[in-house]
Amino acid sequence: MKIYVPMDSAAKALGADEVAAAIVAEAARRGLAVELVRNGTRGMVWLEPLVEVETGDGRLAFGPVTPEDVPALLDGTLQGLGPVEGIPFFARQTRLTFARCGVTDPLSLRDYEAHGGLAGLRRALGMTSAEIVQEVTDSGLRGRGGAGFPTGIKWNTVLGAGAGQKYIVCNADEGDSGTFADRMIMEGDPFTLIEGMVIAGVGVGATRGFVFLRSEYPDAIKVMAAAVQIARDAGLLGPDVLGSGRAFDIEVRVGAGAYVCGEETSLLNALEGKRGVVRAKPPLPALEGFLGRPTVVNNVISLATVPVIFEKGAAHYADFGLGRSRGTVTLQIAGNVARGGLFETAFGMSLGELVMDVAGGTATGRPVKAVQVGGPLGAYMPVSKFDTALGYEDFDAAGGLIGHAGLVVFDDTTDMLGMARFAMEFCAVESCCKCTPCRVGAVRGVETIDRIARGDAAAVPILTDLCETMKLGSLCALGGFTPFPVLSALTHFPDDFATRKEAAE
Repeated sequence: MKIYVPMDSAAKALGADEVAAAIVAEAARRGLAVELVRNGTRGMVWLEPLVEVETGDGRLAFGPVTPEDVPALLDGTLQGLGPVEGIPFFARQTRLTFARCGVTDPLSLRDYEAHGGLAGLRRALGMTSAEIVQEVTDSGLRGRGGAGFPTGIKWNTVLGAGAGQKYIVCNADEGDSGTFADRMIMEGDPFTLIEGMVIAGVGVGATRGFVFLRSEYPDAIKVMAAAVQIARDAGLLGPDVLGSGRAFDIEVRVGAGAYVCGEETSLLNALEGKRGVVRAKPPLPALEGFLGRPTVVNNVISLATVPVIFEKGAAHYADFGLGRSRGTVTLQIAGNVARGGLFETAFGMSLGELVMDVAGGTATGRPVKAVQVGGPLGAYMPVSKFDTALGYEDFDAAGGLIGHAGLVVFDDTTDMLGMARFAMEFCAVESCCKCTPCRVGAVRGVETIDRIARGDAAAVPILTDLCETMKLGSLCALGGFTPFPVLSALTHFPDDFATRKEAAE
């Protein structure tokens, strides 16, 4: 028997290690020959630990599985979920970036190649640097870290910059609440990130790369470090990438836990051993980045998507999506939700369809009140905005932002004034303190919301004016985007603010 048990952090937190140990022990007790593969997760977190058994008809899913279920699993009497790909949540997805995640052994390069891995790199190695950058440009890929900036433009800027040394920096400092796509890729399909970074290096003329990984991800750190060494031993990294004569190598660096290091210039400072504070722009990192040299700074999902673009072609990838939002978006569904997890689909699905149909509404069964999209700095979208299509421009027009595509669902018991206060407090705690609008504005924001909570209606216009100052004057998105959750809560849920005044009276 061949049995798959995820080694993903979420699955392990829900008991996957205990289930794997029970399978090994029970198989030994029975004298059964069982091959146990610790794969990544398929992303259906409410079913974890999701155990898969390989059969002649494909892999059958069982979950959530407990150690007590193992005897029945090996007997063949445990009630299953049918083929994994037939589970409705999974069957509705368009998996491009996450095509291998949960399918392969994350640290088997042979397994990776057997499922299409390295095909994109081999194609790229036969192209000129300009052709590689043009392919990425034609695909319409945009930064998946939050800004949505066209990846091809960034690469072309670095390609055209004259310098003896250039760098590729992967921003793996995934700190937004409700986001876990970067972690899933690094733990479940690390070679796709490595391949994407190599293609980027060959494309812009960089020979060194860094993965800046947050310290709160110990499993991802371990898997990425192992994958880099395996890739180096196999000639995928080093002075002669796959015998092409091109050089590229990667080093994994671990951050110290500052949220602001998710901002690219703060990250670069930290990577250089400096305090993680925001740099003023210009100069742009593409021209003066790491150690003052031209640097591509891309998110994990952006880089991990590059291999499939080269494997299947830019036109194939660009054929998915909506307007200028091309390809797929890796949505991370969390919070008070019935079916949480990762859902990869082409841009264009409505927010309401995703939350109410795909995710099944709230876990409590109560009405949905709001969905925060884009992490702790994202706007709270009310039910009245559920017809908004998941696309960068569409969300911008609706007063929101997609960001890293994390969604946190709240039911009708949520106090939105409290959530607005949390946004300001979060900004105050995580600010690098370099600019006044963020450093002082967030602290004053907490105080002003507390005044509103005590019934001071005169503080409402002060809050809106403060948010405008932070939005226009902050050096980076931490202070500049904090007004999104605050003002959206105030605008769409005024009763949660007005009741405080009425209670005080």
